[in-house]
Amino acid sequence: MVREISIGGVKIGGTKPLAIIAGPCVMENEASTMRCAERLMTICNGVGMPLIFKASYDKANRTSVHAYRGPGMKDGLRILARVKESLGVPVLSDIHSIEQVEPAADVLDVIQIPAFLCRQTDLLVAAAKTGKVINVKKGQFLAPWDMKNVVGKLLSCENENIILTERGASFGYNNLVVDLRSLPIMRSTGCPVVFDATHSVQLPGGAGGSSGGQREFVEYLARGAVAAGVDGVFLEVHEDPEQALCDGPNSVRLDDLPVLLKKLKAIDAIVK
Repeated sequence: MVREISIGGVKIGGTKPLAIIAGPCVMENEASTMRCAERLMTICNGVGMPLIFKASYDKANRTSVHAYRGPGMKDGLRILARVKESLGVPVLSDIHSIEQVEPAADVLDVIQIPAFLCRQTDLLVAAAKTGKVINVKKGQFLAPWDMKNVVGKLLSCENENIILTERGASFGYNNLVVDLRSLPIMRSTGCPVVFDATHSVQLPGGAGGSSGGQREFVEYLARGAVAAGVDGVFLEVHEDPEQALCDGPNSVRLDDLPVLLKKLKAIDAIVK
């Protein structure tokens, strides 16, 4: 049985309806972050789906040293605190080092462990000890059944507030593939499972100095994952993806989101 987790006013897992984790890949500035959060709240409220707002304050694993990384932890957490206080929406962001755990826990409702760091024991333990909800992205290099060991590290700290996120597996060079079997396999741990539909269509490093992407396939993979019974869908969104400073090629245009969410809600209602 999959656990039900409360995140602010949002409940995910168990038999609860599909939750949406969405926002820009990285904060570009305070004004655009607030605009995005406000648009997302309006869209999700209109469709009747619970929202957790996500945005990174630092993308520490960009392809190039010259790529935009974000405003940094101090300003980024301040912006996320404003989003949370102004809109009453739970917020999520990723950490990359143990030093970031404590300040992040002061603001975030969900602490995310990036895919490349999902086996870093000290980072997992430090995050779990905060008692916060921990969202671990499955590494592109891991089999879904190997995530039970990640879960074990978090449970060793007596924290059961764990979400696992599928974001595709490496398939040759500059390509990812999604095995939908991974979703029920990871749910067998008892943790709610989220499908990252936008990173799953990413082409890592595929644009030379940055990652490419195939956003035209986001809807198809998201529909398949919801039909497979996931607890949430993770989407990177942007008002103008072609101008995004990070992950534009795999981000969903905000204007296209309402139609997509209505389809996913309908599928989820049938499955649940």
